[in-house]
Amino acid sequence: MSANSEPQKTISDFEAVLDKADSSVASFEQDRNGPFDILRDFLRTTPTAIPAGVLILSVLGFGLVANNFLKLSTLSLVLQQVTVTGIVAIAQTMVILTAGIDLAVGQLMVLCSLVMGKLAVELGLPAWFAILIGFVAGGAMGCLNGVFVAYWRLPPFIVTLGTLGIFKTLKLWYSGSESIRASDIEDTAPFLDFFGQTIKLGAGAEVTYGGIALVLTAVVAWYVLNRTPWGRHVHAVGDDPDSALLAGIQTKRVLLSVYVVAGIVCAFGAWISIGRVGTINPESFDQVNLDSITATVIGGTSLFGGRGSLFGSVLGALIVGVFSTGLALAGVDSYWQYLTIGVLIILAVAIDQWLRRATQ
Repeated sequence: MSANSEPQKTISDFEAVLDKADSSVASFEQDRNGPFDILRDFLRTTPTAIPAGVLILSVLGFGLVANNFLKLSTLSLVLQQVTVTGIVAIAQTMVILTAGIDLAVGQLMVLCSLVMGKLAVELGLPAWFAILIGFVAGGAMGCLNGVFVAYWRLPPFIVTLGTLGIFKTLKLWYSGSESIRASDIEDTAPFLDFFGQTIKLGAGAEVTYGGIALVLTAVVAWYVLNRTPWGRHVHAVGDDPDSALLAGIQTKRVLLSVYVVAGIVCAFGAWISIGRVGTINPESFDQVNLDSITATVIGGTSLFGGRGSLFGSVLGALIVGVFSTGLALAGVDSYWQYLTIGVLIILAVAIDQWLRRATQ
C-alpha cells in the first residue's frame, strides 16, 4: 500500500506545483495589465503619439505666452525653417533604425550642394544634369560609410566621425572656401532654386515647394520602410541582426543599402537647401548634423535600432523649430533655447528606455 500511495503523493505534489505556477502566471499577467503597462504598450506600438502630443502642447503653450505665435505667418515660417533639417532627419532615421548613427549627414549634404552649384553655375552644365550628378555623389559618399560599417564591421559612430572630417575638408577644398552667389544661380541655373518658390496662403502665410517636398518625402519613405520587403529587412537588422541573418536576410547588403539611400536623401536635401537660402555657402547648415539627430530622437526613434517613426522625426524637427521660434518670440535668451532642447533630448531617451523595459 505504501508503494502505491507514494506515486499518488508525488502526482499530487506535482499538480500542486502546477496550480501554484498557473496562479503566479495569472497574477503576473494581471500586474502587466495595469494602466502604466497599457500606456507603455500603446506608446510602443504608436511611436508617433509622443512627439505629436508634445508638438500640440508646445504650439498651444507658446500661443499663450508668445505674442503673434499662433499667426499663420509664424507657423508657416517654422515649417520653412525646419524643411532642410526634416529631410536630413529622414535620412538619419533610416540609419538609426539599423542601430547606427551618421554624424556626417550635414557635411555630405553641403558637399552635394556645392557639386550641383559648381557644375551648373561655373561649368555651365544643364541644371538637371548637375543635380543628378549631385545625387550620384551623395549615394557614393553614403556607400563609403556603408562599406566601412557593413563589410569592415567598424562602429558607425567612429566611421561617420571620420568621414565628417573627410567631407568637411573636401567641401572647403572643392569650393575654395567661396560661396556661389544667389544672382549667379538665378542667371545661369534658376532650376536650382526650384524648392525656394512659394505658394501664398493668405494672412501673410506661405508654403515653399521645399515644405511640400518634405511632406511627400516622409510619405514615400514611410511607405518604403513599412510596406516593402526592404523596409521590413531594415527593421529586422536593427532589432536583432543575428536573428535576421539566420532568417536568410543579407544583413551586410541591407546595411550598405541603408547608407546609400541615406546619402541620396541628403543629396535631395542639398537641392532643397539651395532653394531655402538662395545661395550655396560651404559654411552653411553647420548644425544640421546634431539637429537631425535631435529631431530623430525626440521623434521617438530608438537609438538601439529596430523601432522608430519617420513621421515622428519630422514632428521632432517641427518641435525643435516651435521651441526655437516660440522662445525667441517670448523674449527668452538663446542659451535657454539650447537648454530646453537638451532637456527634450534627455526626456526622449528616458522614455525610450522605459518603453524598452516593456519587453524585458
